[in-house]
Amino acid sequence: MRETASPPQSPPAAPSAAARAGNWRVAALVVGDLISFLIFAAAGRRSHSEAAGLDAVGQIARTALPFALGWFLVSPFAGAFRRDKTFTPARMLARTELAWLAAWPATLLLRWALADDHQVPLSFAAVILIANAVFLGLWRTTFALLARRRA
Repeated sequence: MRETASPPQSPPAAPSAAARAGNWRVAALVVGDLISFLIFAAAGRRSHSEAAGLDAVGQIARTALPFALGWFLVSPFAGAFRRDKTFTPARMLARTELAWLAAWPATLLLRWALADDHQVPLSFAAVILIANAVFLGLWRTTFALLARRRA
């Protein structure tokens, strides 16, 4: 039996500059989004006279978890990380708010499932909707402004 030589394999191509920039952009948005949810959780805990300082980082992260999980499960499908949908500050704000509105029900369900008391009062649901819309909107619009200046 005769063996045929397989053609030489070329090494994988290095990521293009555009791909590297896109990866950096998504990573920066993810980190900023996480920080936004941590700020929301810390502010909420503080408003309820619960531990919210640096000594309570674990508790703050646990409080933020359902909101971040819901966001990261839904927002990519709503285009929140797509450059073509979020390039200008106005488009970023509009897409962020649309994505948050789509993610909000998932965050409520996760909050209910993960909370010790399994309660999500209507007033709290409204606060979640509005406060995270503001935090995410401010952060991501600022990001779009700064990213556009770099481009």
